[in-house]
Amino acid sequence: MTTSAAALDTIRYEVDRSLKEFVDRQRPQVSAPELAPLLTAVEEFVAGGKRLRPAFCYWGWRAAGGGDDPALFTAAASLELLQASALVHDDVMDASDLRRGMPSAHRRFQALHEKERWRGSAEQFGEGAAILLGNLMLVWSGEMWRGSGLPPDSLAAAQKVHDHMRTEIMCGQYLDLLEQAHCENTFDSALRVALFKSGKYSVEQPLRLGLVLAAEGREPWIDRLCEGYGQRVGIAFQLRDDILGVFGDPAETGKPAGDDLREGKRTMLIARALATASPAQAETVRTTLGDPGLDGAGVGRLRRIIEETGALAACEEMIKNYLENALVSLEDAPITAEARTALTALAVAATSRRT
Repeated sequence: MTTSAAALDTIRYEVDRSLKEFVDRQRPQVSAPELAPLLTAVEEFVAGGKRLRPAFCYWGWRAAGGGDDPALFTAAASLELLQASALVHDDVMDASDLRRGMPSAHRRFQALHEKERWRGSAEQFGEGAAILLGNLMLVWSGEMWRGSGLPPDSLAAAQKVHDHMRTEIMCGQYLDLLEQAHCENTFDSALRVALFKSGKYSVEQPLRLGLVLAAEGREPWIDRLCEGYGQRVGIAFQLRDDILGVFGDPAETGKPAGDDLREGKRTMLIARALATASPAQAETVRTTLGDPGLDGAGVGRLRRIIEETGALAACEEMIKNYLENALVSLEDAPITAEARTALTALAVAATSRRT
């Protein structure tokens, strides 16, 4: 096992431990028996995962001179609650049935309503409960961050970054809804959504959080590194996600094959396909994209169009170029060799992941 892989295993372990301890401390607040499904859902939605966001935060911290501090793992782990909150809300907006191979939150609560034979609409109950679950995890992410135990000066220095990241997520979710509503679907509009909704808060902002926490300020080189490395890796990260949403193996992604096509996701992959599609191909995409009843044959037709237009190959090439340029930006950054090696490995892991 390489040093970077061993370090990532340590980060996962510490993040898992921090999340468990935090959720355990919340139990007295949600001790009523009726709230048990809510707490169970929190525990299951923050369990597992590659912990890439905390890893970028951790190596940002180390890159700026931060030492071994258990409190940093707690602060970084709060990003997993933020991520879980965003996923729960995203699934409601997309009417997704599965998340990581399990029922999405709103389907879980809908099933609970149906099992208990409660009054009213089970679907409406499920969506309402999921929204509240997402809100709860959003609140707890801020509480975990503030109570991490890091020095007050460090937290104060990074608070604006933390606040800005949460604002970006909400704006990104709205832009995603807007993109599907007005169907602009240019590559630039899809890129804007990708940056706000995923790229920035998955890579750039977690990295910036760690850097600013350790440096207790916004050094010019920090912004250069976050933009040159963080943004590029974030875009490549989302491009990979776009590809997985269409071509990913359900056994590995935890979602049905072609689910992004049924949900009508106006991704960079789709935008690239439409830019070079023939009139007939473009018509097929526009009339079938977003059809919740799209069957396997329909998914296959859209996949073929994406491949035949060269969109898949173009996006793979963009991932390669964004990654290469991101790694070049690491070369001149005033960081340790250890941090440079780890950030290189993280960039590769984020952009070549299969789940």
